[in-house]
Amino acid sequence: MQDRSERTRRKLVHAGAEMFHRNGYANATLGEIAAFAGVTKGALYFHFASKDELAEAVQLRGCELLHESVRELRASGLSPLQTLINTTHWLAINLCEEPAIPASFRITKECAGLPTLATDFYRIWLAEIYELLRQARDTGELRADVHWESIESLVAAVACGIEALAGTGMPYAEFQLRVSWLWSLLMPCLVPEGAQEGFRAGSPGLDPLPRAVEAPLDHRHRPEFSSSTV
Repeated sequence: MQDRSERTRRKLVHAGAEMFHRNGYANATLGEIAAFAGVTKGALYFHFASKDELAEAVQLRGCELLHESVRELRASGLSPLQTLINTTHWLAINLCEEPAIPASFRITKECAGLPTLATDFYRIWLAEIYELLRQARDTGELRADVHWESIESLVAAVACGIEALAGTGMPYAEFQLRVSWLWSLLMPCLVPEGAQEGFRAGSPGLDPLPRAVEAPLDHRHRPEFSSSTV
């Protein structure tokens, strides 16, 4: 019985993430969420007394996925900076594939200041980024001749900009490449001269970036994608 109840709760969190992501917090209704989950509205109220409670559960699910990803990357033996880079690629993938991630960002934006929603997914996302960046600094991966505040601000802007890029509706293959290009451009600003070759800017599991894309981009270098590559 307990397993069944937990499965229902997971389905509701997933359904809530889908509806909050698609329609926004204000427009998503509990009736739609219950229907999407395939349960009655009474079953929804058994687990969540309000839309606020469900939205909080969605954000907590997003946080759980983020923390798990960072732990797994660190446990694999990657350096802090490579973990940071790979975490942004994880974000790019999950903004497209895991509704709890874009829903968490959207809930935070649309519900800022509501006392019933304690979780701020932007703050938690940046906290992970800042911690990995500090670890990279402490292990000597970052340049010592650049002000720390400048590095922190630049990387924070990129980390949050990835979420904004996901909202443009560009094909996923292009989105992946653009995240890689961001890091190719950033790396000379972040690491000591000659150290860039020790890091991978591209998405894990894909071929390394060709050297040509490390140059500044213009419309002549933009790749073309057919529908079969998306």
